[in-house]
Amino acid sequence: MRFGTFEFGSVQIDGVTYDYDVLIDRGSVRKRKKKQSKRFRDAYGHTPLSAEEEIPWKCRRLVVGTGVRGALPIMEEVEREARRRQVQLLVLPTARAIEEVARGGTETNAILHVTC
Repeated sequence: MRFGTFEFGSVQIDGVTYDYDVLIDRGSVRKRKKKQSKRFRDAYGHTPLSAEEEIPWKCRRLVVGTGVRGALPIMEEVEREARRRQVQLLVLPTARAIEEVARGGTETNAILHVTC
């Protein structure tokens, strides 16, 4: 998997530019579906990452890119679920998360927030 440009609002992966949050699951890239987390928006001031979303747990390491300024909240239940599944959870601003995913290999999945 090769990463190109990352800037506020978009990320380039394998030559394709995505202008929305993405999930990387065993080398496959797809849109993050955050509808299930929207009900928590008022409590966090931003739609957080909740365990109610589809999270790519089939990995040894899950990297969560929290945006350009690191503003994506991660709910405690996601952290608990990672511990329960014995998945290393790495939470970083998206630019640093991309670096980790790029060198992580097939054992690393990701959720990348492309804005704030």
